[in-house]
Amino acid sequence: MKQCIVVGSGPVKSLSVFEEYDAKNAFVICADGGLDTALAAKVKPNVVIGDFDSAKSSPPANTETIRLLREKDDTDMISAVKEGLRRGYNDFVLLGAMGGRFDHMYANICTLQYILSKGGRGLMADKDEKIFLMPGGRLHLRGMRGNTASVYPFGCANATVSYTGMKYPLNEEVLTIPEPRGTSNIIDSDDATITVLSGQILIYVINADAVK
Repeated sequence: MKQCIVVGSGPVKSLSVFEEYDAKNAFVICADGGLDTALAAKVKPNVVIGDFDSAKSSPPANTETIRLLREKDDTDMISAVKEGLRRGYNDFVLLGAMGGRFDHMYANICTLQYILSKGGRGLMADKDEKIFLMPGGRLHLRGMRGNTASVYPFGCANATVSYTGMKYPLNEEVLTIPEPRGTSNIIDSDDATITVLSGQILIYVINADAVK
């Protein structure tokens, strides 16, 4: 099954991120103002959903449009994800999800948690930056040598993790919320790994050039 790309109304550093995730061959759902971003990238959405309090553009002709009430419990982003899940997608990329207001970005991280809870997988991405959530298992960070990775427990008090291919490796070490020891490690290998033995972690990866 194709990826489902959800475009939120947050700022995007570069429209090139749409090429990295091949939006033209994915199922694209625009959440409200994400429509403006998608159209700027010359990507036609399959579905547009939202209360339309931020979109400046009108949906293209013959585009399925779902209008939500402005007074609602769900954000436009999680409403879009729920629509993707309803259609059978379980592999999500959230764009326009990382910049702008902190509360919106945190809500989008919680949306990654929601995707996991429904048996799917997802990540947030922008130019030079990615955020993953891992409830267990192993993540391969391929082709990211020189990038910076930070790892924190998320949704739990602590997590037991191991790293390989990192400047500062760990072997079944416990990371805790009060002590952010996982900040700014350096990926030293083209196939670094992060393994979660217990708990759940948030992984933030940023390109080395972006932090200079």
